[in-house]
Amino acid sequence: MTRPGQAAAEGATPEGPTPEGPTPEGRAGLDALLADPRHALVAADFDGTLAPIVARPHDARAHPDAVPVLTALARTVGTLAVITGRPAADAVALGGFGAIPGLIVIGHYGWQRWQDGELTAAETPPAVAAARGALPGVLREAGAPDGTWVEDKAHAVAVHTRGTADPEAALGLLREPLGELAAGLGLAAEPGRFVIELRPPGRDKGTALTGLAGERAARSVLFCGDDLGDLPAFAAVRSLRAGGVPGCAVASASAESPQVAAAADLVVPGPDGVVAMLAAIAGQLEHSSLRHWARKGAGLVKAPGGQDRARRAGRPASGPAGPPRRWRPARRCGGGVRHRAWPAPRAGPRLSR
Repeated sequence: MTRPGQAAAEGATPEGPTPEGPTPEGRAGLDALLADPRHALVAADFDGTLAPIVARPHDARAHPDAVPVLTALARTVGTLAVITGRPAADAVALGGFGAIPGLIVIGHYGWQRWQDGELTAAETPPAVAAARGALPGVLREAGAPDGTWVEDKAHAVAVHTRGTADPEAALGLLREPLGELAAGLGLAAEPGRFVIELRPPGRDKGTALTGLAGERAARSVLFCGDDLGDLPAFAAVRSLRAGGVPGCAVASASAESPQVAAAADLVVPGPDGVVAMLAAIAGQLEHSSLRHWARKGAGLVKAPGGQDRARRAGRPASGPAGPPRRWRPARRCGGGVRHRAWPAPRAGPRLSR
């Protein structure tokens, strides 16, 4: 598997098509993450980034390798987060993220937060309820085609056209009446991949990412996204960089939202590319962690000229080469002393390729 530092240097993601980038600023962000992972913030969108896009949001599931990769990352990075427009609990359930240690899921662009199994949420603004009640009439008067449907997100309402015969035409038909409804209620009408979402202004993935970076005192930031709603997070990465925090914005490429790729530091091929990149980062960080553990573990690894160190570790200096081994305290066995060893802990679950 290609190491992330090598991928950044050569412009290739591990086990995937060649991406576009990274930019010099993105490369610096990746280098900072790898150099000091315990003070890094790694965050990603859910739909289209960690999970393939599907026709109906409730049918979404995380990429098959996402959970083991995120679990591996959670062992080495300071902060691991999912920042989504979905309800936080829905992302946890659909992604199967509930057992990932320390994971923070920010839902509804910052209106909700799930952490350690607990969900906290702000109250829904009254304007969202008003929009919810007005939408059926607005869609009827606009002549919304069959297949148009409304998703209730509690803190927002979203109108989807992916299920219509011509999703792009349907979106164009509804853009103006939905914009007028939102403006009249003091809401924002935010476009996405064949969706227009009506939600309160002032909170987006950018404010969520910036707030989390400040809360966790992050010294580097990586954010992965695929849709127009992720552009504020990309802008937040650039703003954090201007303030001295290195960062990298990664686009999960989609023909439906080329603007996202244009704004990114690094472009990878969809959820497959995102998960492969995160797996490579996790692999390098865990390898580095094991090297550090071996160096600091009371001379458990034999080095040239390190016979005394090896003997202090409780094993023969001429012992066979191989993985580091831990040694139990000696126990008497007849007239001699027997030492029992077992292999050092593995770095973690084998990541699917």
